Amino acid sequence: MNSISFIIDFIIHLDKHLDMLIQYFGPATYYILFLVIFCETGLVITPFLPGDSLLFALGAFAAAGVGGLNLQTLLITLWLAAMIGDSTNYWIGYFTGVEILSKQKLRFIKKEYLDRAHRFYEKHGGKTVTIARFLPIIRTFAPFVAGIGRMKYNRFLIYSILGNLLWISIFLVGGFFLGQYIKQSFSLIMIAIVLISLIPVILEFIHHRLPKKQPKQ
Repeated sequence: MNSISFIIDFIIHLDKHLDMLIQYFGPATYYILFLVIFCETGLVITPFLPGDSLLFALGAFAAAGVGGLNLQTLLITLWLAAMIGDSTNYWIGYFTGVEILSKQKLRFIKKEYLDRAHRFYEKHGGKTVTIARFLPIIRTFAPFVAGIGRMKYNRFLIYSILGNLLWISIFLVGGFFLGQYIKQSFSLIMIAIVLISLIPVILEFIHHRLPKKQPKQ
């Protein structure tokens, strides 16, 4: 594996390389984590970055005392990252989304993901911004679609605050409590992280396997 492939694999599977990251960067790890969550939330070209599994892993590592990670610092840092990312994505969609779509500048954006987020938004309205926090891919595109749809920013912000508080807290604290329970076995923590990272894949598989409802004649 060449250096570029290693870097790409390291970033995409950051949740599985956390111990290496923490060892190498120490306290600066917080800045890197802030950037990862910001990009995963705020840029429509990076929906592949880890989200749920990364948060869960960080909670477990904090419980195990790996690298001196602090749960409270993680909660504040990553909530701010998600909030700023959400708002950045909203304003990108608000000011440039229509132009991007009209000129079909979708080279770095999968139209399939955009269409999926748009359908979800049409079905659930403003609640999409909150619900989407728990749906990989859609959470990256939902703020962008909200901006394109000219949702009032104050309304968007309320849903965004609620969604990010729930998302960050549930996964970080959930990982922390499980980490406390099994902190004597680092290998069990890693197994739990891998299983959590597979949940979105399993849900996506089930979604595509379910029979589609036929429109009424």
